[in-house]
Amino acid sequence: MRSPSEAAAAAADYPLNIGQAATRSGVSAKMVRHYEALGLLGRVPRTDGGYRQYREADVHTLRFIKRARELGFAMTEIAELVSLWRNRRRTSASVHRIAEQHLRELDARIEAMQAMQRTLRDLLAHCHGDERPDCPILDDLAGQTPSAGR
Repeated sequence: MRSPSEAAAAAADYPLNIGQAATRSGVSAKMVRHYEALGLLGRVPRTDGGYRQYREADVHTLRFIKRARELGFAMTEIAELVSLWRNRRRTSASVHRIAEQHLRELDARIEAMQAMQRTLRDLLAHCHGDERPDCPILDDLAGQTPSAGR
């Protein structure tokens, strides 16, 4: 937790322009605009000249989004998680449900990738990798039966 003087010093750094907010959050300016367009940041104030002015809370939200993306959450899930994060009356059961569903999806994708890996290993084991034209890898991709001599 910050002391009052640290909080005051940090507040003096704000508002930030989009480049500064991007740098502090670790998100590109293009993605900052995208997240704003999706409504994940809420209304960002602008100067009379139309320049965005980001607050500390906006940078914190951008970091939240970045971390959620690193964990592979879909944008719809992230929107729901941001909404729950902002809602102090939320139940952790709602958050748990989203994370649990995401974990099930990750498990299914990992299983599918492992099956691909096993298939490719098998194909590579049967491919001579020499000057002959027959190739079980190409046969498999074409949906043909394996070449003779395999």
